[in-house]
Amino acid sequence: MTYCVGLRLNKGLVFMSDTRTNSGVDNVSVFRKMFTWQKPGERSITLMTAGNLATTQSVVSILDERSKVPAERNPSLLEVPTMFQAARLVGEVLRETIQANASTGQTAASLFGATIIMGGQIKGMPPRLFMIYPEGNFIEASVDTPHFQIGETKYGRPILVRAFDPDMSFEEAAKLLMVSFDSTMKANLSVGPPLDLQIYQDGDFAPTHEMRIEQTDPYFMAITTEWAEALKGAFQSLPDPVL
Repeated sequence: MTYCVGLRLNKGLVFMSDTRTNSGVDNVSVFRKMFTWQKPGERSITLMTAGNLATTQSVVSILDERSKVPAERNPSLLEVPTMFQAARLVGEVLRETIQANASTGQTAASLFGATIIMGGQIKGMPPRLFMIYPEGNFIEASVDTPHFQIGETKYGRPILVRAFDPDMSFEEAAKLLMVSFDSTMKANLSVGPPLDLQIYQDGDFAPTHEMRIEQTDPYFMAITTEWAEALKGAFQSLPDPVL
């Protein structure tokens, strides 16, 4: 399984993804699920993927090839004029990849399904965040829905809904995501470290900050411990029911 989250803040975007893939408890691997294409000073576009690994790797490879081979650059993430067109391009590649795989033996396209979070900025326009579905269609983050999750979403969602604030700092957003991922990993062993974190500030046109968070990272371990203690303390402070 997978867990990826994209946040749209007033000052930019924040992305976090896990790296665990598994086909049963005895077949666990680590694969990167966050990918970035950029033209310094002009655009930066990041994808996070969840679903069938062969499908997502194929989609990323096609998009990467188009950005490097001159004859294949139309259309390319480095050439499309808007983030909306970038989302359409990624949706088309995703849909075509799923359909191509489904027609070569397996009959259920859902076996090859995948979902993608895409965010970034092209010069002259604000940062934008999208969630792209296996069918190739997509939705955009808004004031009412400022964050997207894909993969194993249910365990890490409550803290996002309760604590997210579009005016929060990048440091607060990173802390919020670490708590969300800690909750998910505690409840589901198919999501696991290392975790990839990327911060994008409006107008930078390149990732502002990137880091990989290992299970033994001191700050992440402190967040895990202190969050558990804070939850216990909050629970114990609640009044008992009258029985």
